[in-house]
Amino acid sequence: MRVLVTGGAGFIGSHLCDLLIKKKEINKIIVIDYFQDGSKKNLKEAMKSKKIKIFKYNILNKKKIFPLFKNIDSVVHLAALSDIVPSITEPDNYLNTNIIGTMNVLESMRFHQVKKIIYAASSSCYGIPKKYPTNEKESIDPRYPYAFSKNIGEQLIQHWSKVYGINYISLRLFNVYGTRSRTHGAYGAALGVFLRQKIAKKPFTVVGNGKQKRDFVNVNDVCEAFFNSIITKKKNLILNIGFGEPHSINYLVKILSGDKIFVPKRPGEPDITHADIKKAKKFIKWTPKISLEEGIDIVLNNINYWKKAPLWNPKKINNATKNWFKYLK
Repeated sequence: MRVLVTGGAGFIGSHLCDLLIKKKEINKIIVIDYFQDGSKKNLKEAMKSKKIKIFKYNILNKKKIFPLFKNIDSVVHLAALSDIVPSITEPDNYLNTNIIGTMNVLESMRFHQVKKIIYAASSSCYGIPKKYPTNEKESIDPRYPYAFSKNIGEQLIQHWSKVYGINYISLRLFNVYGTRSRTHGAYGAALGVFLRQKIAKKPFTVVGNGKQKRDFVNVNDVCEAFFNSIITKKKNLILNIGFGEPHSINYLVKILSGDKIFVPKRPGEPDITHADIKKAKKFIKWTPKISLEEGIDIVLNNINYWKKAPLWNPKKINNATKNWFKYLK
């Protein structure tokens, strides 16, 4: 099976490539990545395999990416802009990449008759859900342009499926963590930021009061969900991917061990995320296996990865939040 992965040098994408290389079902992997968030360092081990070929292209450049879809069996679409706060101040960038970029992927598939796409959707589409655990029937209520753009990408895929017969599985990812997690951005992945702060012996910058709970799911479990989606014969599904057991940010900090300071809470974010994963268990035979405690141990054993990453300045975080409120007024 020949698989094309957009965003394959990123946090989730690089872990997925590592997994796909080990799978006998996969004999070729094409990676498209613009290396804005992704890094060749993430693909250091994967690049040793003859299965993989890497192309530094932006998914907005349809002319460049178009030929790479020839003779591909399945596409995993991970490429996206994913920071929350900048999507408020620069919505055009997010809509271009996450919507037009997705359309370029779909059109490339349509021309080359690629019949399957697995999409990295976002649980942020639910906004502040009314029910917990949250299932896939919950109302869609994105609260910021990033969430909106990712959900519109999902709707594009559903529409291309209906009109052009492209099969899809859309995985609504909850709070993914693990090694290679990003540390940058006004509000990046919490764990990556915390680890960089831990190395620098700085206090952890906790958003709000830290009592908010998140459904943390390990990146290795997430990659298994993507692989199961590639090989399953099931089609046209929307599935939640989380651990199904939320933990507070304060608990995460406790596991990591260190002092903390508090920064303003982001408006429009839920106090809890909690995935109902019954559909994923049923349709793609997927169950997460790595507990938060075990996952943090894995991350701490690889903490050197974050030593050269940029350290956040809490003042910048506060300024980003002020900009957020300004745009909401």
